[in-house]
Amino acid sequence: MKKNFISAALLLVATLSFANPLEDVSKNLDIFNSLFKELYINYVDTIPVDKIVNAGIDGMLNKLDPYTTYIPEDKEKDFKLMTTGEYGGIGALIGMHGDSIVINQIYSGHPAEKSGLKVGDILLDVDGKTMIKKKPVDASTALKGMPGTKTVAKIKRYGEQKPIKIEITRAKISLNPIRYSGVVGDSIGLIVLTSFYDKCSDEMQKAFLDLKKQGIKSLIIDLRDNPGGLLNEASSICNFFLPKGETVVTTKTKGGKVGNVYKTANQPLDTKIPIVVLVNAHSASASEIVSGALQDDDRAVIMGQRTYGKGLVQSTVSLPYGGKLKVTTAKYYTPSGRCIQKINYTTKDGEKNAEIPDSLTTEFKTKNGRIVRDGRGIMPDVKLDTDTGKVITYNLVLDNKVFDWATKYYYAHSSIVPSTEFEVTEEDYQDFKKFVIDSKFKYKVSTKDFMKDFIDAAKYEGVYEPNKALFDTLEIALEHNIPVEMDSAKQEICEALALEIISRYYNESGMAAYSVKHDKEIKQAIDLLKDEEKYRSILNEK
Repeated sequence: MKKNFISAALLLVATLSFANPLEDVSKNLDIFNSLFKELYINYVDTIPVDKIVNAGIDGMLNKLDPYTTYIPEDKEKDFKLMTTGEYGGIGALIGMHGDSIVINQIYSGHPAEKSGLKVGDILLDVDGKTMIKKKPVDASTALKGMPGTKTVAKIKRYGEQKPIKIEITRAKISLNPIRYSGVVGDSIGLIVLTSFYDKCSDEMQKAFLDLKKQGIKSLIIDLRDNPGGLLNEASSICNFFLPKGETVVTTKTKGGKVGNVYKTANQPLDTKIPIVVLVNAHSASASEIVSGALQDDDRAVIMGQRTYGKGLVQSTVSLPYGGKLKVTTAKYYTPSGRCIQKINYTTKDGEKNAEIPDSLTTEFKTKNGRIVRDGRGIMPDVKLDTDTGKVITYNLVLDNKVFDWATKYYYAHSSIVPSTEFEVTEEDYQDFKKFVIDSKFKYKVSTKDFMKDFIDAAKYEGVYEPNKALFDTLEIALEHNIPVEMDSAKQEICEALALEIISRYYNESGMAAYSVKHDKEIKQAIDLLKDEEKYRSILNEK
């Protein structure tokens, strides 16, 4: 109780001291202390102290932005993973399959692969503790541990009648933020960066210099779905392509006071090579720092969809008993002076989380005089339509039909061709189609819910009975025709199947290579870089 109460009190001080005079801080702490004491003494049942205090902390911080959070001691490993990409474990991704926990992905060269664990294995227990009807977080916690220690997993494998026990020696797992690096198109380099972990700029530099040795003449940096990470790593990556002494990002603290100005400190690697940066709605934070700095300097063409719009900077404060407070301490501004923060978290409670309206956004200019705006994330120079895919494909993946069939395929084929050459055949597709139909697969159609409400309204208004035949026809039209729906989405279903199959043979590197080959937006970036005149005109357009 003492541990959690002290943490809560410190957090209350940290929060209230920014918004209230010091006498209000003392007053509110007295109220909180007295209230908790009276509850603890007088409440009819035993109070779950940890839950009550943590709920109070969460409630208090929920009044601020979603990035200001309390990290208790038992969650510090998860926090370290988010910032460094390192943890002690087996190197596998796990997920739910009905009531079972399955191995979804295995990382190359790590203990899970070395021990013989396979994608599709169902986890029955870990070190004698059952994993049946448990959650993935329970299995993840059980499998993680100090490098060098051993754990025993009991699994059920496809085609095997009896459970299998596998001993795994844990190791330090370092996730490489470079998902893919290679040459695409005609002398065009591609680097897919998934996060801004500690020292990710070192990996980025290695990848770029290796591509330069291979003779690339232009570069695609893929920041799609990259949630960000460390600001200094983003600054270092910008330094590779901007001259020494250029401003990358500026932070401003409470009251608009300038906090830090991040400038390129070293000689760049290349200031001339044409660059396209791919972004989407899930590119956030450090991804927006990189794309914003390169856009403001007219150093790269930004292509894709508008980015997430997170212009807030967090710092970590240590608390007693091993806890931490991750608190928003500043906003960041791109070199042109714009803050790309999309949501205003300082409005009144009734308007909380409101998007900044167009009327309050401001125009800024890049070095070449191109107009850019604040308050909206990073708006790409070349906007691409979002390909949401077919509903049937989404539901086949969600219902694990794609996963299960790929597991079946794996145990029927000892090997496949390299991932960049692999394609699902017509025979494979027809077998999958039969597999789905035989399973009596159905999925919920939201239109049918609307139809039910529509019919209820029609009955109430007296227009249903005279038009019953028409309503019956509409209801029939909304019934599933799975074979027809699958054929309409055949190409993307085959690509989803191929990715799952490849994951069994070539792990994440093979999946990345296959995805790059079939990625429509990468193809559009390649086409732009091949058209030098168009590329230059975009960067010089007034």
